[in-house]
Amino acid sequence: MSRSVYVTAMGAASGKSLITLGLVEVLARRVRAVGFFRPVVAHVPDNDIELIRARYELPDERVGYAFTEDEYRQLVAARGSGAAMERVLRRYKQIESRCDVVVIEGTNFTGPDTPIELDTNARFARNLGAAVIAVVNGHGRSVDEIVDAGAVGHESLGDDLIAMIVNRTAPDLIDEVAAALASTLSNERAANGPNHLAWAIPDEPTLRQPSIEQLAARLGGTWVAGSADDLQRPVRSIRVAAMSVPNLLDRVTDGTLLIAPGDRPDVIMSAALTRASEAYPAVVGVALSGGLVPDDRVLRLVEGVGRGTTVPMFAVDTDSFDTAVRAARIEGSITPDNTRKIEAALGLFEAHIDVAALAEHIELARPDTVTPVMFQYDLVERAQAANAHIVLPEGTDDRVLLAADRVLRRRVCDLTLLGPVDQVRARIDELGLDLDVPIVDPLDSELLDRYTERYHELRGHKGITAERARDIMTDVAFFGTMMVYEGDADGMVSGAVHTTAHTIRPALEFVKTRPGISIVSSCFLMLLSDRVLVYADCAVIPDPDADELADIATSSAETAEMFGIDPRVAMLSYSTGDSSGGADVEKVRAATDLVREQRPGLLVEGPIQYDAAIDPDVARSKLPDSDVAGRATVFIFPDLNTGNNTYKAVQRAADVIAVGPILQGLNKPVNDLSRGASVPDIVNTIAITAIQAGRS
Repeated sequence: MSRSVYVTAMGAASGKSLITLGLVEVLARRVRAVGFFRPVVAHVPDNDIELIRARYELPDERVGYAFTEDEYRQLVAARGSGAAMERVLRRYKQIESRCDVVVIEGTNFTGPDTPIELDTNARFARNLGAAVIAVVNGHGRSVDEIVDAGAVGHESLGDDLIAMIVNRTAPDLIDEVAAALASTLSNERAANGPNHLAWAIPDEPTLRQPSIEQLAARLGGTWVAGSADDLQRPVRSIRVAAMSVPNLLDRVTDGTLLIAPGDRPDVIMSAALTRASEAYPAVVGVALSGGLVPDDRVLRLVEGVGRGTTVPMFAVDTDSFDTAVRAARIEGSITPDNTRKIEAALGLFEAHIDVAALAEHIELARPDTVTPVMFQYDLVERAQAANAHIVLPEGTDDRVLLAADRVLRRRVCDLTLLGPVDQVRARIDELGLDLDVPIVDPLDSELLDRYTERYHELRGHKGITAERARDIMTDVAFFGTMMVYEGDADGMVSGAVHTTAHTIRPALEFVKTRPGISIVSSCFLMLLSDRVLVYADCAVIPDPDADELADIATSSAETAEMFGIDPRVAMLSYSTGDSSGGADVEKVRAATDLVREQRPGLLVEGPIQYDAAIDPDVARSKLPDSDVAGRATVFIFPDLNTGNNTYKAVQRAADVIAVGPILQGLNKPVNDLSRGASVPDIVNTIAITAIQAGRS
């Protein structure tokens, strides 16, 4: 297996950080310990190091650099390039020794010596024994110019090159560029040399747009007002307020930053009012020029105008013209705290790079065990492959909308939001999101008549009249579930606002259970530090009998398989084997026998105590001949009281991530959220539902 991969740009403004981020994402799914190293950084702290460190939670011993640019030049001038290379190699080896694979990112091409710098990166890669991915800037270039650049890169990098990626390509040239570059690299490679992969990624202007927080920092601004939730909004255009407010408003577009002296209360008030008005796009912020700060009375007046949020404002010392000139030159970067840009960048990478081919070319094989980090990143890949359409009934909830934004940026699945259209759109605008998804209000939907008729057909025998059926179908949970039942969506995620009963009841009424399964149960995926386990049932069935317990076990084993976990099922009890009896033990023993009848090839053990199921030393003492004892991955609790308390105890005591509850046994996937669910929780549940939909 390649121990390292070197990402080098072939010129300025290539956007290589997008490629680095995408590559680390690919590796994080496939190896236990990925590392990140930069031979030379422009300054400390380095944005890309901090980005990778934060997103992938890398410990200090697996991330670092050798030199700043100034330190590198000084050492080369004093002792030569050999001494500098020795230090680079020594620092790299410290990181490599703690990693399965290391991603190395080359220099930033901030100076005029591009050919020399490319040779420097080629020398670094060769001495570090790294395979190379070269990044070409395609912005404003023709196909011929890009191909010429690729040929130059191949000449410099030789057989160390495994792939070339053209970033920032004109969207209409993507296929032509990729094909032409692949042909050129194939012709250039030495006889019997390695094949070179070639891809092109389209230009995405939003990745270069600075957030208002980045812009303020680069301009040396001092914050005057604004909410932290607003600071990651992108600045898409800049307008100097050198005219009257009516004329200025005609020039405001989505994402506009206004530049005005702090003594222009008319501009400041107008900017604040765009947050509350539907007549104009919301101004993203105001740069107060000339070192002038608004009067406190003006600040009090604008506070809270925009539905409870104050328009962000920061003060700079430069005048309006100089501020505008400087601001126009600032490009945004993908920073650790800008989740939207991270998800958008990864979405682009995954949409245009064959990640399986790239991993194979780096000679990466999936390991036998799945770590929590690998599992979480693998969720996205599996969900993307499912190509599912998920409906979210709680379209006015901020967490749901923020999660939807992340899901769409990563191209995890297609989405539909339910709720009053005007209210949903208002919340989307206020959150600064760009959600291009269908929004359906059950009260006004053309689907309502068809859904009402179908529900009446399904539930008329229970005394549901046509009028009552229509009333029920206006409820978003019932409407969303009927979308799934009718095939207008592949799955549903709800529960951020609604109760578990409200979410599950429609599915129990008419989605029903799969053939051979008598009950709907649930499980949690427990992300321990070194493995992923399945706990069931922890949320639905209070006191299952033997038949129900067997159903829970087989459903949980299928869930484990669905998420790449090899199922070894432990039917838990207070007794192991034949050590004691009692009604509760006999129930577990009978359930175990049923599972063996229903799934002859499934590894199952029971009754078994938790310590014997998870601890190899205890297992050798209590059940030395068992294929499950000490190695269990699926834990079936005898009742809800035990399961719910155990998962919560493990979650809190061991600081474990618990993903779920995942509903299992339904004909089509419907999943429930905790009402305290975070945005990442919702994203995970949507991905899980998409995967279930792909298997149903």
